[in-house]
Amino acid sequence: MRRQFALFAVLALAASAPRVLAAQDSSAAKQDRKEVRQDRRELRGDRKDIRHDTRDIRQDRRDVRQDLKRGDTTDARRDARDLRHDARDRRHDVRGARRDRRDLRQDRKDIHQDQKKDSTK
Repeated sequence: MRRQFALFAVLALAASAPRVLAAQDSSAAKQDRKEVRQDRRELRGDRKDIRHDTRDIRQDRRDVRQDLKRGDTTDARRDARDLRHDARDRRHDVRGARRDRRDLRQDRKDIHQDQKKDSTK
């Protein structure tokens, strides 16, 4: 009796193992797709921030030129400080966008490799 129960347990485990492994693969694929969506969202946000910072930089440059033309050095210094701040923000956003593109590329590569693995089974 004990031997039959052990045999049944081993057979049941062997029969359910592929389903459990397939469910784990499916979960990993879902996670990869979720990461791709998140990376796309972050990349769109970075691009929007870059456009906004670029517009601010152009406006600050115009303001500095106008202030210097009028001889208002105090406003020119303040606008120049704002210009440096916007340029720094833009550099950080460009760096973030580059990082998000790299992450997106890697996540797409992971999905492709998972699909390749699944097709060979």
